[in-house]
Amino acid sequence: MDQNDLEFTMLKKLINKNLGFNADQYKDAHLRRRIDVRLRSTHCKTYGDYINVLKQDSAEYVVLMDTLTVNVTEFFRNPEAYDVVEKEVLPAAIMANENGPLKTIRIWSAGSSIGVEAYSIAILLHKILSINFNKYKIIIEGTDIDKACLFRAEQGVYTKTEVKDIDKAILKTYFELRDGKYFVIDKIKKVTSFKRHDLISGPKKRGFDIIFCRNVTIYFEKDLQEVLYMDYYNALKKGGFFVMGKTETLIGPSKDLFKPFNTKERIYQK
Repeated sequence: MDQNDLEFTMLKKLINKNLGFNADQYKDAHLRRRIDVRLRSTHCKTYGDYINVLKQDSAEYVVLMDTLTVNVTEFFRNPEAYDVVEKEVLPAAIMANENGPLKTIRIWSAGSSIGVEAYSIAILLHKILSINFNKYKIIIEGTDIDKACLFRAEQGVYTKTEVKDIDKAILKTYFELRDGKYFVIDKIKKVTSFKRHDLISGPKKRGFDIIFCRNVTIYFEKDLQEVLYMDYYNALKKGGFFVMGKTETLIGPSKDLFKPFNTKERIYQK
């Protein structure tokens, strides 16, 4: 192991210890790209230099965490996938629960970032159910490891730039414009919740009708992807749906256990 690799390993241990962010879960190439952003910003030439920066300035850890967990996210990202979700997946989940005593629909948005996916799903459910929306107990749970993202998700307040691609009718119906910002309306917020959860080391979840984990696992090593996909399989009810990112592919045992529902949009069924 050369000096550069040794310092990189030391840095990963520091990140794990001081941020509670398990750097070993992620592909080294991905981590290096993210960390190198901070090296350039702090004028460091080596990982050893950057370790010294972290030791001298604890505030740098906050910026580093933001850099490590930054995600590209937007409302109704990949509209083609949401079209299938609206027309086929959500109606199937509703039908599966319409005769139950509680009429409970549980959905998990894993790697929820600032909450736009969870709110997008809630909006589609309201569009479908309309006046029957309150007849169902709808639970949409967003999880992430980034506390700042979770705080923003809980607030449900977005900028003009963040909502610029939303259909105007949806924007008018499901958001309130106040002081130049867009607030998710209460009837949508009340069915969503957000909490910190580490996908790998966090407690295992169960009982979901649909799980969304899109463009998250691409950053993990393959052995961890296999573990995650099985965790999602086990977390679903029988007949439940798993929605993954367009660039992601099922691997390991889950590949044979999940039934393809719409392979083009990477949607599978238990």
